[in-house]
Amino acid sequence: MLLILNSIAHFLVDALCAATVFGPVRAAGDTALLILLYNTLAFSTQCLVGLAADRIRRHGWAASCALVLVAAGFALPLPPVWRILFVGCGNSVFHVAGGSMTLEDSGGRAGPLGVFVAPGAIGVTLGMLFPDWGWIYAPIAVLAAVLIVPLSTRRSPQSQTSGQRAIPSPMLPVILLTLAVAVRAVGGSVVSFPWKTGVWLSLVLTLAVWAGKTAGGFVCDRLGPAKSAIVSIPAAALLIAFGSAWILPSLAGQFALNLTMPVTLWLLYRAMPDAPGFAFGLAASALWPGTIAGMLIPLTGPAAWILTLASFLFGILAILYSSKTIQRGEDSLPPEKESTI
Repeated sequence: MLLILNSIAHFLVDALCAATVFGPVRAAGDTALLILLYNTLAFSTQCLVGLAADRIRRHGWAASCALVLVAAGFALPLPPVWRILFVGCGNSVFHVAGGSMTLEDSGGRAGPLGVFVAPGAIGVTLGMLFPDWGWIYAPIAVLAAVLIVPLSTRRSPQSQTSGQRAIPSPMLPVILLTLAVAVRAVGGSVVSFPWKTGVWLSLVLTLAVWAGKTAGGFVCDRLGPAKSAIVSIPAAALLIAFGSAWILPSLAGQFALNLTMPVTLWLLYRAMPDAPGFAFGLAASALWPGTIAGMLIPLTGPAAWILTLASFLFGILAILYSSKTIQRGEDSLPPEKESTI
């Protein structure tokens, strides 16, 4: 029940943030710097918020307060910069808090993580296309904030500490996986989709992203992270690099690409299971600089294809190495003693 509520809340947070930026903030004019500030607050701060969340361990209260903050940023008659501060900080805190609860309650599975992260894509698209719908989302977000606290307090003590055992020396896999997120964002950002015109085609592309993220965790649980990467990343690289001008290859490529998102997050958590907030926030913090770099690189044609393929190659190598290293570390741990009580 908490997973479903957090997933709905994730949709609401991202929808309200986008509705704020593309509604009242854009209406005020000269939004370029404000959008840059929003993305910096919403993404680049998540690793720092995660460090704090891992120490405080009040994820339910944090998620609830973040929902109210985001709703207030949209609904209250605030100056544009204050709206951005409210929704940017609220976005960062909610993602870390909701992601931490999902990871801790996952029972060592990646499936719940995909269910949690996927609705955000739909929220962003709907918030951008229909910012006035924020007046519907805001009261629902406040209701979700009220419900999250009692549900989160019913979580088991085991899930609120860690669902996995810490492995020795996870530093290199953490670095490689974080870089893979940034590099993959660079490669993905140089590709454009000329067919994506109008509301309906934007929604269709978003549904492919949502489906990929949702399915990715379950595919990982069934095949393992290494096989999931082998199945999805080469196909995504070829389809996105060479098929972005056509709708069907683009949709298939986006589906395949997003299969790997929960895999990367889940591996980061396995590498540092005592720090779910930092593991979740680290990936988001790497995503924004990579996206900026990709948008600033003026490449087209073969140069863009090479960059896209190279970025995806680095991603698959990082996942394969990290998966093997983390598994080796977990296998080296002594067996847990069974309780005799």
